Amino acid sequence: MSDTSQLTQLGASSKIPTDYDPNVLETFSNAHPDRDYFVTLRCPEFTTLCPITGQPDFATLLINYIPNERLVESKSLKLYLFSFRNHGDFHEDVTNVVLDDLVKLMEPKYIEVKGLFVPRGGIAIHPFANWANPAFCYAETARIRLFEQIDLH
Repeated sequence: MSDTSQLTQLGASSKIPTDYDPNVLETFSNAHPDRDYFVTLRCPEFTTLCPITGQPDFATLLINYIPNERLVESKSLKLYLFSFRNHGDFHEDVTNVVLDDLVKLMEPKYIEVKGLFVPRGGIAIHPFANWANPAFCYAETARIRLFEQIDLH
């Protein structure tokens, strides 16, 4: 059974952050740390602001990871993603910031984040960032997954 006594967001009324705040992220123990498995988080209501125009940008964020000892708690992730709503950042940067924050939080075995941003001005931007924990055997997976993202169509 996972230890959830440290969770402060789950089951409580939470204040939605008004700007970027990685401090709302929380974790819980992996009940199966001896097994490699993927966790997929599909976040279809992600919004951030264009840092130049201030106009909203909408995306679906896809987060896949192989947990190590800790997993991200989903309500805290939702609050964290809400914290980008009034934050101005380019699509590519947002994707990397989310990746970096989740790596720091969980130290997973492997993680990837893809932003499927809604086209503005006729251009869709789909940044992809990934990371493989050097303590595990996923460096080659990270390299392969990175180059699988290239879409020449």
